[in-house]
Amino acid sequence: MSIEKEVFKRCKIDFEKLLSYGFSNENGDYIYSKNIMNDNFRVDIIVTKDGRIAGTVLDLSLYEEYTNFRIESLVGEFVAKVREEFENILWDIKNSCTTTEYFLSGQANRISHLIIQKYDDKPEFLWKKYPGYGIYRNTSNEKWYALIMNISIGKISQGDYEVEIINVKLNEEKIKKLLKQKGFYQAYHMNKKNWISIILDNTLSDDEIMSYIEESHRFTEMTDR
Repeated sequence: MSIEKEVFKRCKIDFEKLLSYGFSNENGDYIYSKNIMNDNFRVDIIVTKDGRIAGTVLDLSLYEEYTNFRIESLVGEFVAKVREEFENILWDIKNSCTTTEYFLSGQANRISHLIIQKYDDKPEFLWKKYPGYGIYRNTSNEKWYALIMNISIGKISQGDYEVEIINVKLNEEKIKKLLKQKGFYQAYHMNKKNWISIILDNTLSDDEIMSYIEESHRFTEMTDR
């Protein structure tokens, strides 16, 4: 994972704040530059109109891009200092120009806001080891009706990249039928008889996913499981 993606996890860019911070708007993209290392290097940060962040470090003595700071195995004092300066700029931008989001993906955050609107339930993050795992409880009985997690796709299918899923509790017969459809998987880390995993990558619409969340919420009212 790039330094930019790591720093800007679980946040949303506030474009108006970018301008106040010192970014310039050039053809819809936002650009910010700052000299570091006694003005020997320049950091350029670009935020695209769809919120993607990318940074470069320019060696001003050679006017060439300096990339050694991205090589984790390089631990010398100089390269570590460049890396630190670069990360400090990113963190300052994050702290000044973003709002916190609960999850990584756009759909997971939209679903989270829809759950809050409907049930006034915010996610609970119970595990230090898994800071992106958020549970939702039925407040009338404390039973879980949803769990959003970020996992490797290899845990439920094939591949080696990170995704977010939501586990919901449904009728056993309905789960059998849904598993034949795209976007549904056997429940990860839950009882596969009563739970199912739905991938949050826009395979299913927000409305479809909310219908299963609502069904899961109702299901917790009807069963002790």
